[in-house]
Amino acid sequence: MSRLFGTDGVRGLAGHDITAESALALAQGAALVLGRPARQESRRPVAVVARDPRISGEFIVASVAAGLASSGVDVLDAGVIPTPAAAYLVASIDADFGVMVSASHNPAPDNGIKFFARGGRKLPDAVEDEIEAALVAPPLRPIGAEVGTIARFADAEDRYLLHLLGTLDVSLEGLHVVLDCAHGAAAGVSPRAFADAGARVTVMGNDPDGMNINREVGSTHLEQVRELVVASGADLGIAHDGDADRCLAIDAAGNVVDGDQIMAILAVAAKRRGLLTDDTLVATVMSNLGLKVAMDEHGIQLVQTAVGDRYVLEALGEYGLALGGEQSGHIIFSQHATTGDGVLTGLQLAAEMVRSGRTIAELASVMQVFPQVLVNVSGVDRLGLRGNQPIADAVARAEAELGSNGRVLLRPSGTEKMVRVMVEAHEHHVAQSIADELAELVRAELGVSA
Repeated sequence: MSRLFGTDGVRGLAGHDITAESALALAQGAALVLGRPARQESRRPVAVVARDPRISGEFIVASVAAGLASSGVDVLDAGVIPTPAAAYLVASIDADFGVMVSASHNPAPDNGIKFFARGGRKLPDAVEDEIEAALVAPPLRPIGAEVGTIARFADAEDRYLLHLLGTLDVSLEGLHVVLDCAHGAAAGVSPRAFADAGARVTVMGNDPDGMNINREVGSTHLEQVRELVVASGADLGIAHDGDADRCLAIDAAGNVVDGDQIMAILAVAAKRRGLLTDDTLVATVMSNLGLKVAMDEHGIQLVQTAVGDRYVLEALGEYGLALGGEQSGHIIFSQHATTGDGVLTGLQLAAEMVRSGRTIAELASVMQVFPQVLVNVSGVDRLGLRGNQPIADAVARAEAELGSNGRVLLRPSGTEKMVRVMVEAHEHHVAQSIADELAELVRAELGVSA
Protein backbone atom coordinates (compact mmCIF):
# COMPACT_ATOMS: atom_id res chain seq x y z
CA MET A 1 0.00 0.00 0.00
CA SER A 2 1.47 3.36 -1.04
CA ARG A 3 1.95 6.15 1.45
CA LEU A 4 -0.73 8.87 1.37
CA PHE A 5 1.67 11.70 2.24
CA GLY A 6 4.26 12.70 -0.34
CA THR A 7 7.28 14.96 -0.02
CA ASP A 8 5.08 17.95 0.81
CA GLY A 9 1.74 16.88 2.22
CA VAL A 10 -1.06 15.16 0.32
CA ARG A 11 -1.35 16.24 -3.29
CA GLY A 12 -3.38 15.23 -6.34
CA LEU A 13 -6.13 16.11 -8.79
CA ALA A 14 -8.85 17.99 -6.92
CA GLY A 15 -12.21 16.26 -7.17
CA HIS A 16 -10.55 12.95 -8.00
CA ASP A 17 -7.57 12.30 -5.72
CA ILE A 18 -8.58 14.94 -3.21
CA THR A 19 -12.33 14.95 -2.67
CA ALA A 20 -14.56 16.68 -0.15
CA GLU A 21 -14.91 13.37 1.67
CA SER A 22 -11.18 12.60 1.77
CA ALA A 23 -10.33 16.15 2.89
CA LEU A 24 -12.84 15.92 5.73
CA ALA A 25 -11.51 12.53 6.82
CA LEU A 26 -7.90 13.77 6.66
CA ALA A 27 -8.82 16.76 8.81
CA GLN A 28 -10.47 14.47 11.35
CA GLY A 29 -7.32 12.35 11.47
CA ALA A 30 -5.19 15.46 11.93
CA ALA A 31 -7.47 16.67 14.73
CA LEU A 32 -7.01 13.35 16.51
CA VAL A 33 -3.20 13.46 16.27
CA LEU A 34 -2.22 17.14 16.21
CA GLY A 35 -4.88 18.19 18.69
CA ARG A 36 -3.85 15.58 21.27
CA PRO A 37 -1.49 17.79 23.34
CA ALA A 38 -4.19 20.43 23.79
CA ARG A 39 -6.77 17.87 24.84
CA GLN A 40 -4.27 16.44 27.34
CA GLU A 41 -4.03 19.95 28.78
CA SER A 42 -7.84 20.08 28.97
CA ARG A 43 -8.16 22.89 26.46
CA ARG A 44 -9.62 23.11 23.00
CA PRO A 45 -7.16 22.86 20.07
CA VAL A 46 -6.85 25.84 17.72
CA ALA A 47 -5.90 25.51 14.05
CA VAL A 48 -5.10 28.08 11.35
CA VAL A 49 -6.44 27.15 7.91
CA ALA A 50 -5.45 28.94 4.68
CA ARG A 51 -5.34 28.38 0.92
CA ASP A 52 -4.05 29.68 -2.37
CA PRO A 53 -6.60 31.09 -4.85
CA ARG A 54 -7.20 28.01 -7.02
CA ILE A 55 -10.90 27.33 -7.38
CA SER A 56 -10.92 23.92 -5.71
CA GLY A 57 -9.44 25.42 -2.56
CA GLU A 58 -12.87 26.70 -1.59
CA PHE A 59 -14.52 23.29 -1.26
CA ILE A 60 -11.39 21.69 0.20
CA VAL A 61 -11.04 24.36 2.92
CA ALA A 62 -14.76 24.00 3.68
CA SER A 63 -14.29 20.25 4.11
CA VAL A 64 -11.14 20.65 6.19
CA ALA A 65 -12.82 23.22 8.44
CA ALA A 66 -15.84 20.95 8.86
CA GLY A 67 -13.64 17.98 9.73
CA LEU A 68 -11.71 19.98 12.31
CA ALA A 69 -14.68 21.73 13.90
CA SER A 70 -16.66 18.49 14.08
CA SER A 71 -13.68 17.06 15.98
CA GLY A 72 -13.67 19.84 18.56
CA VAL A 73 -11.04 22.11 17.00
CA ASP A 74 -11.52 25.88 16.83
CA VAL A 75 -10.70 26.96 13.27
CA LEU A 76 -9.30 30.34 12.24
CA ASP A 77 -9.81 30.73 8.48
CA ALA A 78 -7.05 33.01 7.16
CA GLY A 79 -8.35 32.97 3.58
CA VAL A 80 -5.95 33.33 0.66
CA ILE A 81 -2.41 33.86 1.93
CA PRO A 82 1.04 32.42 1.08
CA THR A 83 2.13 29.12 2.59
CA PRO A 84 4.88 30.81 4.66
CA ALA A 85 2.26 33.24 5.98
CA ALA A 86 0.20 30.32 7.27
CA ALA A 87 3.28 28.84 8.94
CA TYR A 88 4.15 32.21 10.50
CA LEU A 89 0.63 32.71 11.85
CA VAL A 90 0.59 29.29 13.50
CA ALA A 91 3.72 30.27 15.39
CA SER A 92 2.66 33.87 15.98
CA ILE A 93 -0.59 33.07 17.78
CA ASP A 94 0.72 29.82 19.27
CA ALA A 95 -1.91 27.74 17.48
CA ASP A 96 -1.76 23.99 17.92
CA PHE A 97 -1.36 23.35 14.20
CA GLY A 98 -2.09 24.72 10.75
CA VAL A 99 -3.43 23.51 7.41
CA MET A 100 -2.46 24.96 4.04
CA VAL A 101 -4.49 24.01 0.97
CA SER A 102 -2.26 24.49 -2.05
CA ALA A 103 -0.48 22.64 -4.85
CA SER A 104 2.33 25.21 -5.02
CA HIS A 105 3.65 25.53 -8.60
CA ASN A 106 1.29 22.87 -10.04
CA PRO A 107 -1.50 23.82 -12.49
CA ALA A 108 -4.94 24.83 -11.25
CA PRO A 109 -6.69 21.40 -11.46
CA ASP A 110 -4.27 20.03 -8.85
CA ASN A 111 -4.43 20.81 -5.16
CA GLY A 112 -2.89 19.67 -1.92
CA ILE A 113 -3.25 19.62 1.86
CA LYS A 114 -0.20 20.20 4.02
CA PHE A 115 0.02 20.48 7.78
CA PHE A 116 2.13 22.55 10.13
CA ALA A 117 2.81 21.47 13.68
CA ARG A 118 2.83 23.85 16.63
CA GLY A 119 5.45 26.51 15.98
CA GLY A 120 4.68 26.51 12.25
CA ARG A 121 7.02 23.65 11.39
CA LYS A 122 6.47 20.91 8.82
CA LEU A 123 5.54 17.51 10.17
CA PRO A 124 8.12 14.74 10.46
CA ASP A 125 7.33 11.53 8.60
CA ALA A 126 6.40 9.74 11.82
CA VAL A 127 3.62 12.23 12.61
CA GLU A 128 2.30 12.07 9.04
CA ASP A 129 2.20 8.29 9.42
CA GLU A 130 0.20 8.73 12.65
CA ILE A 131 -2.35 10.87 10.84
CA GLU A 132 -2.58 8.34 8.03
CA ALA A 133 -3.12 5.54 10.56
CA ALA A 134 -5.79 7.64 12.31
CA LEU A 135 -7.91 7.64 9.14
CA VAL A 136 -9.15 4.15 10.01
CA ALA A 137 -9.74 5.02 13.70
CA PRO A 138 -13.11 6.31 14.93
CA PRO A 139 -13.12 10.12 14.63
CA LEU A 140 -13.73 12.35 17.62
CA ARG A 141 -17.45 13.08 18.05
CA PRO A 142 -17.88 15.98 20.48
CA ILE A 143 -21.39 17.35 21.00
CA GLY A 144 -22.96 20.52 22.30
CA ALA A 145 -20.55 23.17 23.50
CA GLU A 146 -17.58 20.89 22.81
CA VAL A 147 -17.99 21.23 19.03
CA GLY A 148 -15.36 23.50 17.47
CA THR A 149 -16.02 26.94 15.99
CA ILE A 150 -15.06 28.43 12.63
CA ALA A 151 -14.10 32.11 12.54
CA ARG A 152 -12.45 34.45 10.07
CA PHE A 153 -8.82 35.31 10.87
CA ALA A 154 -9.50 38.93 9.96
CA ASP A 155 -6.01 40.43 10.27
CA ALA A 156 -4.01 37.45 8.96
CA GLU A 157 -2.42 39.25 6.01
CA ASP A 158 -1.70 42.40 8.03
CA ARG A 159 0.09 40.39 10.72
CA TYR A 160 2.23 38.69 8.12
CA LEU A 161 2.97 41.96 6.34
CA LEU A 162 4.18 43.59 9.55
CA HIS A 163 6.37 40.57 10.19
CA LEU A 164 7.95 40.86 6.73
CA LEU A 165 8.63 44.58 7.09
CA GLY A 166 10.10 43.98 10.53
CA THR A 167 12.89 41.88 9.00
CA LEU A 168 14.26 44.85 7.02
CA ASP A 169 16.93 47.24 8.29
CA VAL A 170 16.95 49.52 5.23
CA SER A 171 14.41 51.28 3.04
CA LEU A 172 13.99 50.07 -0.54
CA GLU A 173 13.44 53.64 -1.73
CA GLY A 174 15.02 54.20 -5.14
CA LEU A 175 14.58 50.62 -6.33
CA HIS A 176 12.18 49.75 -9.15
CA VAL A 177 10.98 46.18 -8.69
CA VAL A 178 8.81 44.07 -11.02
CA LEU A 179 6.79 41.43 -9.18
CA ASP A 180 5.31 38.35 -10.86
CA CYS A 181 2.76 36.98 -8.41
CA ALA A 182 1.85 33.91 -10.54
CA HIS A 183 -1.87 34.73 -10.16
CA GLY A 184 -1.38 33.07 -6.80
CA ALA A 185 -1.28 33.64 -3.07
CA ALA A 186 1.32 36.44 -3.32
CA ALA A 187 -0.99 38.69 -5.36
CA GLY A 188 -2.21 40.60 -2.30
CA VAL A 189 0.70 40.73 0.11
CA SER A 190 3.84 40.88 -2.06
CA PRO A 191 3.05 44.19 -3.83
CA ARG A 192 2.03 45.70 -0.48
CA ALA A 193 5.24 44.55 1.18
CA PHE A 194 7.55 45.98 -1.45
CA ALA A 195 5.61 49.24 -1.74
CA ASP A 196 5.48 49.71 2.04
CA ALA A 197 9.23 49.04 2.16
CA GLY A 198 9.72 52.00 -0.18
CA ALA A 199 10.20 50.40 -3.58
CA ARG A 200 8.56 51.51 -6.80
CA VAL A 201 6.54 48.47 -7.83
CA THR A 202 5.31 47.18 -11.19
CA VAL A 203 3.08 44.12 -10.83
CA MET A 204 2.03 41.30 -13.14
CA GLY A 205 0.32 37.96 -12.48
CA ASN A 206 -1.82 39.57 -9.78
CA ASP A 207 -5.32 38.85 -11.08
CA PRO A 208 -6.18 35.33 -9.86
CA ASP A 209 -9.48 33.92 -11.13
CA GLY A 210 -9.21 30.46 -9.59
CA MET A 211 -8.00 28.78 -12.78
CA ASN A 212 -5.05 30.87 -14.00
CA ILE A 213 -2.65 30.18 -11.12
CA ASN A 214 0.88 29.48 -12.49
CA ARG A 215 -0.44 29.61 -16.07
CA GLU A 216 2.46 30.96 -18.16
CA VAL A 217 3.52 33.12 -15.21
CA GLY A 218 5.49 32.74 -12.00
CA SER A 219 8.77 31.07 -11.14
CA THR A 220 8.22 28.19 -13.58
CA HIS A 221 7.40 30.49 -16.54
CA LEU A 222 9.80 33.42 -16.53
CA GLU A 223 9.43 34.70 -20.09
CA GLN A 224 6.89 37.46 -19.37
CA VAL A 225 8.54 38.81 -16.24
CA ARG A 226 11.92 38.92 -18.00
CA GLU A 227 10.39 40.96 -20.83
CA LEU A 228 8.65 43.31 -18.41
CA VAL A 229 11.80 43.94 -16.38
CA VAL A 230 13.70 44.96 -19.50
CA ALA A 231 10.84 46.95 -21.04
CA SER A 232 10.17 48.91 -17.83
CA GLY A 233 13.83 49.53 -17.03
CA ALA A 234 13.42 47.96 -13.60
CA ASP A 235 16.34 47.21 -11.28
CA LEU A 236 15.04 43.83 -10.18
CA GLY A 237 12.41 41.26 -11.05
CA ILE A 238 10.96 38.84 -8.49
CA ALA A 239 8.96 35.77 -9.57
CA HIS A 240 6.92 33.81 -7.05
CA ASP A 241 5.16 30.48 -7.46
CA GLY A 242 1.50 29.81 -6.69
CA ASP A 243 1.82 29.65 -2.92
CA ALA A 244 4.74 32.12 -2.71
CA ASP A 245 7.22 29.91 -0.91
CA ARG A 246 9.67 30.33 -3.82
CA CYS A 247 11.50 33.29 -5.30
CA LEU A 248 13.59 33.57 -8.44
CA ALA A 249 15.10 36.88 -9.51
CA ILE A 250 15.68 38.70 -12.80
CA ASP A 251 18.43 41.26 -13.37
CA ALA A 252 18.03 44.49 -15.38
CA ALA A 253 19.14 42.75 -18.58
CA GLY A 254 16.53 39.99 -18.21
CA ASN A 255 18.92 37.30 -16.97
CA VAL A 256 17.63 34.75 -14.44
CA VAL A 257 19.20 34.67 -10.98
CA ASP A 258 18.28 31.24 -9.61
CA GLY A 259 18.03 29.92 -6.08
CA ASP A 260 21.69 28.89 -5.92
CA GLN A 261 22.84 32.38 -6.91
CA ILE A 262 20.40 33.96 -4.46
CA MET A 263 21.79 31.75 -1.68
CA ALA A 264 25.34 32.72 -2.65
CA ILE A 265 24.49 36.43 -2.52
CA LEU A 266 22.70 36.18 0.81
CA ALA A 267 25.28 33.87 2.42
CA VAL A 268 28.23 36.13 1.55
CA ALA A 269 26.28 39.18 2.75
CA ALA A 270 25.26 37.46 5.97
CA LYS A 271 28.82 36.40 6.69
CA ARG A 272 30.05 39.95 6.12
CA ARG A 273 27.47 41.22 8.63
CA GLY A 274 28.23 38.47 11.17
CA LEU A 275 24.80 36.88 10.74
CA LEU A 276 25.74 33.55 9.12
CA THR A 277 25.84 31.02 11.94
CA ASP A 278 29.11 29.04 11.94
CA ASP A 279 29.79 30.53 8.48
CA THR A 280 27.71 27.65 7.08
CA LEU A 281 25.07 27.41 4.35
CA VAL A 282 22.70 24.45 3.77
CA ALA A 283 21.72 23.36 0.25
CA THR A 284 20.66 20.14 -1.47
CA VAL A 285 22.76 17.83 -3.61
CA MET A 286 21.09 19.29 -6.70
CA SER A 287 22.64 22.72 -6.15
CA ASN A 288 25.10 23.78 -8.82
CA LEU A 289 28.77 23.00 -8.23
CA GLY A 290 29.43 26.69 -8.71
CA LEU A 291 27.73 27.33 -5.36
CA LYS A 292 30.24 25.14 -3.53
CA VAL A 293 33.16 26.76 -5.36
CA ALA A 294 31.88 30.23 -4.46
CA MET A 295 31.34 29.29 -0.83
CA ASP A 296 34.86 27.81 -0.61
CA GLU A 297 36.27 31.06 -2.00
CA HIS A 298 34.51 33.05 0.72
CA GLY A 299 35.32 30.74 3.61
CA ILE A 300 31.78 29.41 3.93
CA GLN A 301 31.09 25.74 4.61
CA LEU A 302 28.37 24.09 2.53
CA VAL A 303 26.26 21.35 4.13
CA GLN A 304 24.39 19.34 1.47
CA THR A 305 21.19 17.37 2.05
CA ALA A 306 18.87 15.13 0.07
CA VAL A 307 16.50 16.87 -2.37
CA GLY A 308 13.55 18.60 -0.68
CA ASP A 309 13.15 21.66 1.50
CA ARG A 310 12.15 19.46 4.46
CA TYR A 311 15.69 18.06 4.52
CA VAL A 312 17.15 21.56 4.38
CA LEU A 313 14.92 22.48 7.32
CA GLU A 314 16.04 19.41 9.26
CA ALA A 315 19.71 20.30 8.76
CA LEU A 316 19.14 23.92 9.76
CA GLY A 317 17.47 22.74 12.95
CA GLU A 318 19.96 20.00 13.73
CA TYR A 319 22.99 22.26 13.44
CA GLY A 320 21.34 25.52 14.58
CA LEU A 321 22.09 27.27 11.28
CA ALA A 322 20.65 30.45 9.81
CA LEU A 323 20.34 30.07 6.04
CA GLY A 324 19.58 27.33 3.53
CA GLY A 325 17.58 26.54 0.44
CA GLU A 326 17.18 24.97 -2.96
CA GLN A 327 18.05 25.84 -6.54
CA SER A 328 14.31 26.17 -7.24
CA GLY A 329 14.14 29.28 -5.05
CA HIS A 330 13.01 27.81 -1.73
CA ILE A 331 15.13 29.95 0.60
CA ILE A 332 14.82 29.55 4.37
CA PHE A 333 15.86 32.18 6.90
CA SER A 334 15.58 30.28 10.16
CA GLN A 335 15.70 33.51 12.18
CA HIS A 336 12.54 34.76 10.50
CA ALA A 337 10.68 31.75 9.09
CA THR A 338 10.03 28.05 9.52
CA THR A 339 9.69 27.34 5.81
CA GLY A 340 10.71 28.76 2.44
CA ASP A 341 9.35 32.28 1.98
CA GLY A 342 9.43 33.88 -1.47
CA VAL A 343 8.30 37.34 -0.38
CA LEU A 344 10.81 37.45 2.48
CA THR A 345 13.57 36.28 0.12
CA GLY A 346 12.74 38.96 -2.43
CA LEU A 347 12.76 41.67 0.22
CA GLN A 348 16.10 40.52 1.64
CA LEU A 349 17.62 40.37 -1.85
CA ALA A 350 16.43 43.90 -2.60
CA ALA A 351 17.73 45.07 0.79
CA GLU A 352 21.21 43.73 -0.04
CA MET A 353 21.15 45.71 -3.28
CA VAL A 354 20.49 48.86 -1.26
CA ARG A 355 23.06 48.07 1.45
CA SER A 356 25.80 47.24 -1.05
CA GLY A 357 24.93 49.83 -3.70
CA ARG A 358 25.38 47.09 -6.31
CA THR A 359 23.05 45.78 -9.02
CA ILE A 360 21.63 42.29 -8.79
CA ALA A 361 23.86 41.24 -11.71
CA GLU A 362 26.94 42.47 -9.85
CA LEU A 363 25.88 40.64 -6.71
CA ALA A 364 25.16 37.43 -8.65
CA SER A 365 28.68 37.48 -10.10
CA VAL A 366 29.88 36.13 -6.75
CA MET A 367 29.03 32.70 -8.20
CA GLN A 368 29.96 31.19 -11.56
CA VAL A 369 27.19 28.85 -12.69
CA PHE A 370 28.64 25.63 -14.06
CA PRO A 371 26.82 24.29 -17.15
CA GLN A 372 24.41 21.64 -15.90
CA VAL A 373 22.76 18.92 -17.98
CA LEU A 374 19.88 16.84 -16.63
CA VAL A 375 18.66 13.76 -18.54
CA ASN A 376 15.58 11.93 -17.25
CA VAL A 377 15.74 8.25 -18.18
CA SER A 378 12.17 6.98 -17.95
CA GLY A 379 10.69 3.49 -18.01
CA VAL A 380 13.58 1.89 -16.10
CA ASP A 381 13.94 -0.03 -12.87
CA ARG A 382 14.91 2.88 -10.62
CA LEU A 383 15.43 0.56 -7.64
CA GLY A 384 18.06 -1.35 -9.60
CA LEU A 385 20.35 1.67 -9.68
CA ARG A 386 21.80 0.93 -6.28
CA GLY A 387 24.30 -1.90 -6.49
CA ASN A 388 24.64 -1.88 -10.28
CA GLN A 389 28.42 -2.23 -10.78
CA PRO A 390 28.73 -1.25 -14.48
CA ILE A 391 26.88 2.00 -13.79
CA ALA A 392 28.93 2.67 -10.64
CA ASP A 393 32.15 2.08 -12.59
CA ALA A 394 31.04 4.43 -15.37
CA VAL A 395 30.18 7.15 -12.86
CA ALA A 396 33.62 6.74 -11.23
CA ARG A 397 35.33 7.10 -14.62
CA ALA A 398 33.29 10.22 -15.42
CA GLU A 399 34.10 11.77 -12.06
CA ALA A 400 37.80 11.07 -12.56
CA GLU A 401 37.65 12.70 -16.00
CA LEU A 402 35.92 15.82 -14.62
CA GLY A 403 38.06 16.08 -11.49
CA SER A 404 37.35 19.25 -9.52
CA ASN A 405 35.83 20.89 -12.62
CA GLY A 406 32.57 18.97 -12.52
CA ARG A 407 30.45 16.33 -10.87
CA VAL A 408 28.02 13.52 -11.59
CA LEU A 409 24.81 12.68 -9.76
CA LEU A 410 22.48 9.77 -10.57
CA ARG A 411 19.25 9.83 -8.60
CA PRO A 412 16.23 7.51 -8.76
CA SER A 413 12.86 9.24 -8.86
CA GLY A 414 10.89 8.92 -5.66
CA THR A 415 7.61 8.16 -7.45
CA GLU A 416 8.22 7.20 -11.09
CA LYS A 417 10.11 4.52 -13.04
CA MET A 418 12.82 7.03 -13.77
CA VAL A 419 16.49 7.74 -13.07
CA ARG A 420 17.73 11.32 -13.26
CA VAL A 421 21.24 11.75 -14.66
CA MET A 422 22.79 15.11 -13.79
CA VAL A 423 26.25 16.20 -14.94
CA GLU A 424 28.02 19.52 -14.39
CA ALA A 425 31.22 20.63 -16.12
CA HIS A 426 33.08 23.80 -17.05
CA GLU A 427 31.86 23.43 -20.63
CA HIS A 428 28.33 22.51 -21.70
CA HIS A 429 29.36 20.09 -24.47
CA VAL A 430 31.41 18.06 -21.98
CA ALA A 431 28.49 17.82 -19.54
CA GLN A 432 26.10 16.88 -22.36
CA SER A 433 28.39 14.16 -23.72
CA ILE A 434 28.92 12.50 -20.34
CA ALA A 435 25.22 12.76 -19.42
CA ASP A 436 24.16 11.16 -22.72
CA GLU A 437 26.65 8.30 -22.30
CA LEU A 438 25.52 7.59 -18.73
CA ALA A 439 21.85 7.79 -19.74
CA GLU A 440 22.39 5.20 -22.47
CA LEU A 441 24.13 2.91 -19.99
CA VAL A 442 21.26 3.28 -17.51
CA ARG A 443 18.78 2.32 -20.25
CA ALA A 444 20.87 -0.69 -21.21
CA GLU A 445 21.49 -1.89 -17.64
CA LEU A 446 18.09 -1.20 -16.05
CA GLY A 447 15.94 -2.02 -19.05
CA VAL A 448 13.33 0.06 -20.86
CA SER A 449 9.72 -1.04 -20.34
CA ALA A 450 7.36 -1.37 -23.27
